[in-house]
Amino acid sequence: MMDHPSSSTETVAETAAAWRARYGTDLGPAEGLAALDAPLRQMLAHRSVRAYRDQAVDDRLLEGAVAAAQSASTSSNLQLWSVIAVRDAGTRARLAELAGGQAHVAQAPLFLAWVLDLSRLRRLGRAQGVPTDGLDYLEGFVLGAVDVSLAAQNAAVSFERNGLGLVYIGGMRNHPEAVAELLGLPPAAMVLFGMCVGYPEPAELPPVKPRLPQAAVLHRERYDSGAEADIIAAYDAIFTGSDSARARGARPWSHGAVRRMRGPEALSGRDRLRQALHALGFPLA
Repeated sequence: MMDHPSSSTETVAETAAAWRARYGTDLGPAEGLAALDAPLRQMLAHRSVRAYRDQAVDDRLLEGAVAAAQSASTSSNLQLWSVIAVRDAGTRARLAELAGGQAHVAQAPLFLAWVLDLSRLRRLGRAQGVPTDGLDYLEGFVLGAVDVSLAAQNAAVSFERNGLGLVYIGGMRNHPEAVAELLGLPPAAMVLFGMCVGYPEPAELPPVKPRLPQAAVLHRERYDSGAEADIIAAYDAIFTGSDSARARGARPWSHGAVRRMRGPEALSGRDRLRQALHALGFPLA
C-alpha cells in the first residue's frame, strides 16, 4: 500500500522550519508545505558536519550507501568511478595533512576517497585487444567527473537517512599525486574529492547554511540575469544574518564567493591541476 504525505500540523511545521533554514524565507501556504515529502525535508536539513562521536560506521551502512551510489545515473552505463573506504588512523592522518591540515579528516571514523576511475576501462580494453583512445579526450574526464559526483551524492543521502553526518573534502585535489600514491591508484585514476562520514557530535552540530533564492538559479525557458543584482543583495542580507554566518563572522556571500576565486593563490595548489592530471595518466586531449 502506498504511503501518502502526512498533512499533520507537526509535519507542516517541520517542513516550514526546514525550508526557512535553507532559504531564510517562508515557502508559502500550509497546503504547499504539507505536499513536500520526508526525503526532501531531510535534504533541506543537510549541513556539513566536521565533528563526530567516537562511534564506528557499520559496514552494512557503508554497503547500503555504495548500493545507493551504484543506483545513480551513469553515462552509457560506463560506471567510471570507484570508492576507497579508509578506516586506518594513520592513513586518515596523512590524508588530513594532504588536504591542508583538515583535522576532521583524521577524526572521522570513516573517510571515503571518491575516485574518478578510467583505469578499469583501460584494463578491459587491453584484455580484449580493443583501443580505448576515447578516454584520452577531455570528454572522458568529464564523463568520469559527472559519474563519481552523482554516485557520491546518492551515497550522501543514504548516509544522512541513517543518522550519519558528512562533509565533502575538495582538499584531495591539493596534492593529487601524493593522494594517488598513498592509496595505490593505477594510472588514469584520481581522487576527485573525499567524504568524511560519522555520527555527528550533537554539541558541535553546525546550523544549516542558507542557499541562494531559487529566483537566482531557476530560469524558465531562457537564462535571465536581469534581476540578479537585487536577488543577490537580498540573499547577502539573509546570509550574513544567519546563525551559520554569525558563528563564523562571515562576510556577505557574494564577497566571499568572488574572493574565493580571485586568482591562483586562492586555489590551495589546485592551480596546477592540469599538470597533476597529466602526471596521473589523463591526457585531456
